[in-house]
Parts: sequence; C-alpha cells; structure tokens
Amino acid sequence: MRPKILIVGAGFGGMAAVKALKHADADVLLVDRTNHHLFQPLLYQVATAALSPADIATASRVLLRRNRNASVLMADVTGVEPTAQVVKLADGRTLRYDYLVLATGAAYSFFGRDEWADHAKVLKSIDDALSIRDRLLFAFERAEQCDDPAEVTRLLTFVVVGGGPTGVELAGTIAELARTTLARDFRHIDPQSARIVLCEAGQHVLGAFPGDLPDYASGALRSLGVEVRLGEAVTLVDADGIVLGDERIDAAVVLWCAGTQARPAAIWLGAAAARNGAVKVTENCSVPGHANIFAIGDVASFDPGTAKPLPGLAPVAKQQGKYVGRLIADRIAGRKKAVPFRYRDLGTMAVIGRSRAIADFGRSFFVRRWQA
Repeated sequence: MRPKILIVGAGFGGMAAVKALKHADADVLLVDRTNHHLFQPLLYQVATAALSPADIATASRVLLRRNRNASVLMADVTGVEPTAQVVKLADGRTLRYDYLVLATGAAYSFFGRDEWADHAKVLKSIDDALSIRDRLLFAFERAEQCDDPAEVTRLLTFVVVGGGPTGVELAGTIAELARTTLARDFRHIDPQSARIVLCEAGQHVLGAFPGDLPDYASGALRSLGVEVRLGEAVTLVDADGIVLGDERIDAAVVLWCAGTQARPAAIWLGAAAARNGAVKVTENCSVPGHANIFAIGDVASFDPGTAKPLPGLAPVAKQQGKYVGRLIADRIAGRKKAVPFRYRDLGTMAVIGRSRAIADFGRSFFVRRWQA
C-alpha cells in the first residue's frame, strides 16, 4: 500500500510541499477549509478595491492539476491523534496518514483582549478583505448623507493598528483611495479630508527593516497624509473607535494588523510551543518526538541555534514546504538522510502607496519611486 501524506493548509508552505512531492510514490492529500490558494501579500489591495478576489485567489485543484498523486479536500481540521496517526475533521470524520505536514498558518492576536475582535477587522482571508472594502466604501457613502459634522468626522476617520508590512500597506492605500480614487466622486463631502491614523506601539514602523528604511517609510506615509503615531499602545477598541494612550479617537473603521498567534497545532500535538503558540521544531522541521509529523510556516518556530526564530514570511514557508516535501519523498524512496533546513533570505519588501516601496536585499537597501 502506498504511503499516505496528509498536508493541512493550502497556503505558501502547504502548496510548496505538495508540489515537491509531485514524483513521490505516495498518495498526497491537501486539506484546507477553503478550496483555493490565496496570494496573501496582495490581500490589502482587495480590501481597498484595487484588485478583485479573482486576481489573487486560484483554485487549489487548478494549481495541482499536473500532480497526479495529489488530491484536494475542503474540510476543517479540528485535531490530531499522533498515536493513531489520524487527523480529526469538524464533521466527525478522520483521515489516516503516514506522514503529516501542518501548514495551518497564524491568526491575528488581540493580546488577551478577544472582545476587541467584535469591533476591529483583521485581514487574513478573501472574506476579510471584502468586508473591509465594504466598510471603507460604506463609510464614505454614509458621510455623504450625514448632516452632523461630528459624525462626518468620525465616518471619515480610519484607524490601522500595527506598523508591520500589512499595516503600512493598508494605511498607504487607504490614503490614496481617499485622496485620489474617490477625490471627485462626492458632492457633499471631501474625501481628501479623511483622517487615516496608523498606530504602532514600537518606536518605528517596519521595525524589522534595517538602517533608516523605517524612518523613510514613516516619511512616505506622512507625505500621503497618514497620521503616524509611534510609541503609543492601544488600550481600548469599541464600536466607536479606539483609545490610544490617553487619547480617544472616534473612527468608523478600525483595522487590526498587530501581533499574530499560531493556529492550535501545538495544542493538537501536546508539543512545546513558543510564546506565540508556534510549534518548536527540529532542524528538519519535524515535531520533537514525532519523526513523521512536520510543522512549517507561521505555525512553526524554527530556531537553528540562533535564538532568533525565522520571520513569518511567505519565502520562509515556501522554502520549508519544498524542503519537507523533498525530505519525505527521499524517505519513501529510501534515499540518504537530508541535510538540516537552512533558510536563504532573498530579501523583504514593503509597498507604500502606488509609487513608493522599501526593500532589504541583504547588504543593499533600495528605495524606489515609480509611476503607477
């Protein structure tokens, strides 16, 4: 009987693992709660009406059409039983595996204030992006019909919490939506008067970037009209806005891009986890004590003796997925043991509006301008 390889999660890591197993003498099953692969780095453009969902989402079966040993199952995984080697599904079914790859990603964390999720929108899925887009555009429509100046001000105030790449890209694109795209569309309001506030508890936006790139990013955002607030923590989120430090900011839309929490793979396995819930894995991305179970991407905390876990970036997940897929294929074929996983940093980039971006490519840092 051919080995059964079960891969949970159709993101960058899971998809890379399936593709790396294309020629393996095994049955590969990709399980995800949706039936499509999402290019998450461009979700913010769907949220701000610059792209449609079809531009960044592709059916998983289409992407894997040439992988004759692979199939796709749309289902919600709720647990793992390592001893029995089965995965549990929400509908009560179980799936047996010989090898298991967990690539379930991460969700945003509200730092113990889960009630804030009722009032702040996150951006992780197509549904999230469409909901944000609707809220943004509806805020302008409501303001157009409103006679109360204070309420118009609230409706045209948009808060983004978190100064990482997603927060920066969202804030910049919302500013351009208000000041360019919608600038001449209304008769009773001026969309260019919209207030966009980016809140970052640290001292810099894009803190993972080196040198003066974070300062350049702040300047680029301010040139777009974004109000950048640094070194201040959000202490309350409610239906009417936020409290930032000691200041009340009334806002129609609050977007949460601060902090992540790995999905519950560590709980499923009873495995050691990092502070953010990510599974601590070995040098070959396997879960300690379970040589046939692997965790990759945001759900894994990989620390190759550096005391500095790898960042939650798409290239990390893709490289880990490819590595684990090849490792499993080699084991099935009886080939030699693989070398430990090593991440190759090819650089990081963040887009600020339509005509600015910052990039870190190792020793060379580039700041570019272009015409959209």
